[in-house]
Amino acid sequence: MAIGQELSSIDFQAMIGGPLSAVIKAQAQSAQTSVDFIKSVGFNAADAQTDPGKPTMVSFKYDKPVESKDAQGNITVTAVPFKLEVPILTMLPIPFIRVEETTIDFNAKINSVTESTTTNSSDLSASLAVKGGWGPVSAELKCSYSNKKSNTSGEKTERTYSLQIHVRAVQDELPAGLEKLLSILEDNIKETKA
Repeated sequence: MAIGQELSSIDFQAMIGGPLSAVIKAQAQSAQTSVDFIKSVGFNAADAQTDPGKPTMVSFKYDKPVESKDAQGNITVTAVPFKLEVPILTMLPIPFIRVEETTIDFNAKINSVTESTTTNSSDLSASLAVKGGWGPVSAELKCSYSNKKSNTSGEKTERTYSLQIHVRAVQDELPAGLEKLLSILEDNIKETKA
């Protein structure tokens, strides 16, 4: 198979489309993970039956110095206990990952080597023998010829393929709806006297 034919037989659609499809599925999985995080951390699962939309609140208790004046104008400072309730979603970074860049590198290295070897050999041998003796003279002639030819041919093809995928993900900006939700939750931060 010629190198051009070898390259044309590679399924580039699957090699490029497969990783891109995986990136899209990973992006969808990342979005679902963000939704699951907001639902499980941001809203009270214990009250899901009675009040499904109630946000999970974190309470802090602290003493706040408060000044007061008496009838004579004397100022006194007393520590008054306060309680602060904050929606937990306003205190945590919300995972919102976006794939910013995907690079697919495909390298193909095809080496084709054709080897051919031809070996020829010939051999001629002759011998003459004369015998003498009491009877008639006898002569003997021996002759032999051999020819050897061997052909060896072979083709060796080496293939090396490598596929590298680089994915760069970043923390994305929050969608407008989520920013609005966090703004509403921030407005629900309450400071009350304990």
